[in-house]
Order: sequence, then structure tokens, then C-alpha cells
Amino acid sequence: MHNRREAIQIAAVGAVAALAARSTTVSAAEERSAGQHSNRIAVSTYSFWQFRHQELRDVEGCINRSAEMGFDGVEILHRQMETEENSYLQKLKRAAFVNGIDLCGFSTHQGFLSPDEAVRQKNIDHTIRCIELAYKLGIPTIRVNTGTWGTSKNFDELMKNRGIEKPREGFTDEDGFGWVIDSLEKCLPAAERCGVLLGLENHWGLGRTPEGVMRVVNAIDSSWLQVTMDTGNFLEDPYERLEQLAKKTVLVQAKTYHGGGLWYQLDLDYPRIAKMLQRYKYRGYVSLEFEGREDPLAGIPKSLAMLRETFAGNS
Repeated sequence: MHNRREAIQIAAVGAVAALAARSTTVSAAEERSAGQHSNRIAVSTYSFWQFRHQELRDVEGCINRSAEMGFDGVEILHRQMETEENSYLQKLKRAAFVNGIDLCGFSTHQGFLSPDEAVRQKNIDHTIRCIELAYKLGIPTIRVNTGTWGTSKNFDELMKNRGIEKPREGFTDEDGFGWVIDSLEKCLPAAERCGVLLGLENHWGLGRTPEGVMRVVNAIDSSWLQVTMDTGNFLEDPYERLEQLAKKTVLVQAKTYHGGGLWYQLDLDYPRIAKMLQRYKYRGYVSLEFEGREDPLAGIPKSLAMLRETFAGNS
């Protein structure tokens, strides 16, 4: 049950998303008849929690709120889950089904940038476990990372340095690419067995640049390793860099920043991004990652209305 504050906010701000959804429904039907395609819009559970709104952490509650707001799908943040017990996983799957909403993505964390083989193996084992969790949840893709070097004091320092980080003393990025490629290759048999696509995200570390992401993806050259595109993780020249990932993209994570960004804020031209994805005939989900300081119960519906309008009619 939602408390009174949530009910008022969802009713007031959700009206914006509802109007956008109704107007989009008519145009989407017209576009389908003309051979056009509207991307389905999802939301990450991270958008509610943001590692700071403890009252919005409950994943089942996030699924229920997402359906009420009018989303088509939910992307679950692994670190947000209360447990990995099967009974909990099935409860989440049931909540999605009765709300008529897809569980379309699973955001996981791993780090392969370590000279210690035991550390890398621990992260391989963790990633395989996440693949199996996604399979139990009926989720078709998980976000994977290269990890970071760990030479920054904390995430705030990493963001202060625009995501740039020195390798560990005595090692180079070349060493790191070898470790990442070898580690992800060891995860592929589980991905294929479970039917879960791995999407390498442009998410700091060796994934900070499109060249880094594509070097790993192209070196492995597997249909089970593709790309998760995050619109907000290229802090300079984002459009040209995002386009380098588009051909291999299987899930788009769309950042918005109502109320100002938590660490930084980008003035992203979403119509331009949508047109670019249209050129590459991207037909998958666009998943909202709300990273603004505004109350998520207000900022998320505003973001949904914008994404509905912007991504209607992609072919």
C-alpha cells in the first residue's frame, strides 16, 4: 500500500504521463499501420531508490508503481534486491505479470580489472550467478561492466575526474583488456545455456569510451555479448560516441536529471538520439534511469512523458 504522500504525487504528476500515453496510443496505431515502430519504455528500479531513498527501495513496490505510472517494463537493479531466494524471485515475477509489465533487464555489477586471478574468478562466478538469477526471473538480458581499476578514493572522486582513472601501479589498460575479454568469455556458456544476453555497458573503467566497449565486444565476437547503451555515460561529445555503439545495442538506458544531477548533468538531445537509433533500426526497450535530485515520484512520470513522445514511431 502506498502512503498518502505517494498517492497524491502519483495522482498529480502521473496525469502528465497519462495524457502523453493516450496521445501516443493513437499515433502509435497509425505508425504501426504505416510500418513504423514505437519503442517500449521501461524504468530501472534504481530510478526510485538511487541508493538514497530507502522508502522506495522495495523492488516489488517499484514494479507496482511503474505499472501505475504507465511504463511497459521494469529493469531490476541487482544490488537493490532484498535476497536471492527463489521464493522472492518468483514473487517479483508474479508482481510483474499481474501488472501486465515486462521484466526486461537486470543491471549487475562486476569488476575484472584486477591482476589477481582469484578476484577475477570471484567476479566471473558472480556474473554467472546473475545470469542464472535473470533466467529464473524470465529476464532476457543483463548489464555487465568491465569494472574500474579501483585507484579512485570513491565514486565521487571518479566523477570529479570525469570517469578517468589511472591503472594500478605496474599494469596498463592493455593488461586490463586481456583480463576483461578472458573473463567475459568464461561467462558466455552460461549466457547461452540460459538464453540471457550480456550487454556490455559504457560504464567507466575500460568501458568509458566507445572504442573500449567495442574492442571487447568485437574481440569476443559472440551473439551472446552485445551492448547496453547508457545515454548519460559519455560526458563529452556524446552523440558521435553513442552512435559507435548503436549497431550492437540491445538495451538503451536513458538518463534524465530533473532537479539537477546527483553527480553531473547532461543536456541530452533525445530527439537526436531517437533519430540516430531509428537509422540503426533499434526496436528494443528504452529504460529510464532517473538520476535527478527531484523527488523520484515527481521526476519519473515527467521523464516517462518525454520518452513516450520522443521514441514514438522509431522504425
